[in-house]
Amino acid sequence: MPQVKNAPIHDRLSDAALPSQPTSAQERIFSIDVLRGFALLGILVANIDDFATPEAMFDIPLGLPLPAFSGPHSHLNLMILTFKWMFIEGKMRSLFAMLFGAGVVLMAERGSRRGTQEQTADIFLRRNMWLCLLGVLHACLVWHHDILFCYGLTALLFLYPCRKLKPKTLILSGSLISLVFATFGMFGLLGATSDFSLSKDSARIEAIERKGGVLSPDQQDIQKAWKARVDSQTVTPQSIDAAMADANQPYLASVLERVQFLYTGAPAATVELFLVIDALGTMLIGIGLFKNGFLTGEKPNATYVWTAIVGFGIAEPLYLIGVWKSYQSGFYFLTIEKWLFLPYYLTREAGALAILSVLLLIIKGQVMYRIQALVAAVGKTALSNYIFTSLLCQFLFVWGPWDLYGKLEYYQIHYVVIAVWAVNLTISQVWQRRFLFGPIEWLWRSLTYARPQPFQRSE
Repeated sequence: MPQVKNAPIHDRLSDAALPSQPTSAQERIFSIDVLRGFALLGILVANIDDFATPEAMFDIPLGLPLPAFSGPHSHLNLMILTFKWMFIEGKMRSLFAMLFGAGVVLMAERGSRRGTQEQTADIFLRRNMWLCLLGVLHACLVWHHDILFCYGLTALLFLYPCRKLKPKTLILSGSLISLVFATFGMFGLLGATSDFSLSKDSARIEAIERKGGVLSPDQQDIQKAWKARVDSQTVTPQSIDAAMADANQPYLASVLERVQFLYTGAPAATVELFLVIDALGTMLIGIGLFKNGFLTGEKPNATYVWTAIVGFGIAEPLYLIGVWKSYQSGFYFLTIEKWLFLPYYLTREAGALAILSVLLLIIKGQVMYRIQALVAAVGKTALSNYIFTSLLCQFLFVWGPWDLYGKLEYYQIHYVVIAVWAVNLTISQVWQRRFLFGPIEWLWRSLTYARPQPFQRSE
């Protein structure tokens, strides 16, 4: 069985390669490729909701044309939802961001060892500026839930200077950003803080009214505001029809709408700032874990076992309670905000680290090595697979002749995930028999280094 190449980082950096060249195949780290491929495949499990059907609440199947929580498949759908929140939601995105941060260190270390820090900084700048442009094109022309622009912008603003911080500082700083700043940011975007306050005020006013008290104009305004908020979070046949019509509008109209939504006005800037904060925390954690050897499997097995036990011990009970409370309330938006979104970043980071630890134990033990190799192939072509997955899903659900958007039940859309995975795994493996990079990776590298890079493998 082939051995996993995960020697300490400095032993993996070849001095023979030119500093202006991208990472060669010999310099790649197997564990990083496997983790990246796993995270990319897992991200689709979360994103399929948005590709396939309208949702009235973030990653909760409400507002679907075919209701998820009534009918013969309601319990199956609830099981799928619970599984996704426990093992997928946020955690695959978190893991992907950690690996992106690790890539910054790997590139910088290569340059530093060759005495080319100035050139490395220039390459880093071009690399992430081109990534931002790819993200803009992907978001406007293909799918509005792009992460590339956010990753490129976060790297340009923060990551290069942060790479020299000590691992402990990086991990603590990233955790603080996630658990404090990102949590407040999410609550601000959701309006949860004002929801809780407005709900309490409205309840007090209703108690006064039941006792026969006369309401002041301000109290009447509070009641109207609360009713408007509840109405805005209530699914109706009209809201479902409007969401379906919006998804099925002509292509050029959808592009214009995405441009207006994503890149114009203060709300778009606020969302982008939140996404940068959301990504920055996990990227800093990823850099710290890479620098201390955790991310490349260099720690003792006991470290990964205990990290998994503690991480799952924190995250999974909170998820189970949160989903159950939400289900019992009929998925009332205040209950969802309180039980799923308030602890979102605590459970996300704890769960992501637990999953990361289990995967690294599997990689270190070379368990199911052939499957690992297939997943690593996806990880090596992650950018191409990310864009390809968006194109394929948009074709299946919106652009193509099947027009499946909103026509599948919640459990059925996950059959599509399995089919897309099969395509990702097969094409990635076959592609790399003939080519050194994925097509988008090759384009990105060629633009970054300002000259065409080798593409085909030599016979």
